[in-house]
Amino acid sequence: MALSRPIYNFLGFYFEQLFNHPVRTKSITSSIVATSGSIASQILSGQNVNPRSVFAYTLFGLIFGGSVPHYFYTFFGNVVPDVQYKALFEFLLERILFAPTFVGLSLYFLSIFEGKSPEQAKKILKQLYLQVLVTNWRYLSLPVFVNFNFVPPMLRVFVANIIGFFWIIYLADKRRRAAAKKENTK
Repeated sequence: MALSRPIYNFLGFYFEQLFNHPVRTKSITSSIVATSGSIASQILSGQNVNPRSVFAYTLFGLIFGGSVPHYFYTFFGNVVPDVQYKALFEFLLERILFAPTFVGLSLYFLSIFEGKSPEQAKKILKQLYLQVLVTNWRYLSLPVFVNFNFVPPMLRVFVANIIGFFWIIYLADKRRRAAAKKENTK
């Protein structure tokens, strides 16, 4: 019981910040989740931790990971009319519009933040985009659907961060394998 008090205090603080400062809180949280996912992916692969890659994920989470989803969901929450199947409609819009856009942003800017040129980032984007997007649709559609339809609104960001942690592990591994394959073909 003594250990649960700090956890409850932290969660209370987190939810208060999320309510009062949503973009800032989501950006900081996304940065922490992206950093943790990148490090976990590198450790699980048995490689040394690459600080440049960790920095890229940290920066991407801070700049894009909190603000872009926040404004997207806020916009669609205001635009989509209150109809019987609103949650299903929002889910479909998220999968059809947001997922492809965010996958592209992720692949391109992670490469840029790692110090690659825009031309190299475009090559990586072209190489991985379709495969990563299809994987996103295949494996994240059910968790996103459950989050939209069954998770209370107050907990959706928290659940999305858990989903995001595992997605970052996959994405970091996919990008690392593509880079290793490219190095081996030289």
